[in-house]
Amino acid sequence: MSIAEVAEALYAGVPGDFTAQRTAAEKRAKADGDPALAAAIKALRRPSVAAWALNLLVRWESEQIDQVFNLAEGLRQAAAALDGAELRELTRQRRQLTAALTTRARQLALENGQRLTQPVAEQVESTLTAAMLDEAVAAAVRTGLLVTAVAATGVDEVDLDGVVAYPEAVGSRAPRAAASGKALHAVPDNRAVRREAAAEALAEAQQAVERAAAAARSTRRRIRDAEAHRFELQAEVDEVQRRLADLEARLEDVDADLEELVDQAEVADSAVAEAESARDAAQAAVDEFG
Repeated sequence: MSIAEVAEALYAGVPGDFTAQRTAAEKRAKADGDPALAAAIKALRRPSVAAWALNLLVRWESEQIDQVFNLAEGLRQAAAALDGAELRELTRQRRQLTAALTTRARQLALENGQRLTQPVAEQVESTLTAAMLDEAVAAAVRTGLLVTAVAATGVDEVDLDGVVAYPEAVGSRAPRAAASGKALHAVPDNRAVRREAAAEALAEAQQAVERAAAAARSTRRRIRDAEAHRFELQAEVDEVQRRLADLEARLEDVDADLEELVDQAEVADSAVAEAESARDAAQAAVDEFG
């Protein structure tokens, strides 16, 4: 018994049996006098539902997986060559195939008693997309020993620590299961999956309606608040304009008073000049009598 054999049995099995089977395998390794193997088995982590679905998919649809990953190589070459038309076409094909593989994963999971929710299905598709963008992720997916889903941008290097059951597994390929005989289509051909997808789409649409209605109510409240605030500001503007008109009228009065005072000052200055002239003449007459 090896860690590869144990991991293959565990990760190809049903998630509900994982812990019990791992414990049994650990006990067998201890009974065989192999504590190192027992410790390695104990360290194997139970896969997430998305990872389990991918492990299932890679065994049942290995040819389609290869088709997707081969397309990914062309996508990367087109991106490197900056071939825009080819890149758009390959991207369209990639989306169709990853969506179709995700649908197939949901079918396989349902056949094995596990319903994949929409968020889990999105994790499956995200991992398939990541595998197309990153060769290391593709190698991890091909092992069929994923522990968790993966996401990638195609720019930053993906940290695969803890993504696969054990590091040495990367580079191996999961054994192929019996051929399913089902063609890969972009549209689901399983009524149960289609019905489930339709129900989830309806629920999401209802949630979208509720979110939109809540946003509309919030916007209307904000409109009412803005209108009230505008009314207050307009009242302030009217008051300021009234005060401005009053100040302008008072300014005109002051200007008129000022103009009149200036005229009076000029008359007073003339009177002063005449009085001074008369005084000087009187002084001159006095001065003649010695």
